[in-house]
Amino acid sequence: MTENTDDILTRLPARLKEARRAKGLSLEAVANLSGVSRSMVSQIERGESSPTISTLWNLTRALQVDFAGLLEETGTANQIEVLRSSEVPSIDNMGQNCRIRILSPPEEAGGHEVYDILFDKGGALNSQPHTRGAQEQLSVLEGSVRVTSGSAAMDLNQGDTARYAADVLHSISSPDGAARVFLIVKNA
Repeated sequence: MTENTDDILTRLPARLKEARRAKGLSLEAVANLSGVSRSMVSQIERGESSPTISTLWNLTRALQVDFAGLLEETGTANQIEVLRSSEVPSIDNMGQNCRIRILSPPEEAGGHEVYDILFDKGGALNSQPHTRGAQEQLSVLEGSVRVTSGSAAMDLNQGDTARYAADVLHSISSPDGAARVFLIVKNA
């Protein structure tokens, strides 16, 4: 089987990132284990740098993955990536009386972000403007919330969905009781 070198170099960044995440390692941890600088590991994972054979060997040893297997073509169509509820990262110190669960992969930060937000009665998440052209789409799963975007405000109930500008001051609050929303942030 002869493969195009470009195909291998295209797959390599994602494969290394997948292997690192599968082991639950940070970029810093991989750097410490492999002797490859954190910035170089990051550049390789982003496809901004092609590693030497020596660097690749050190990375695969640190990640405990098969060198050849890392480069083989595999079918991802028969795989399901699962993040168990107990593994979902959350932010509890942002906003007031709310808990934000981050459902989107870390590499999506700043692009297409997905959140599950739980509000206690009186909870609020007040946000500064995101990048120009940013939009949010919010669906109310439980309870009711008030959404503001700039000078516009709207009350939403369970089952309602709102789309609004997020490049202005905006907020979500639950003044009347506990609520849960599903939020998608799309930065331009």
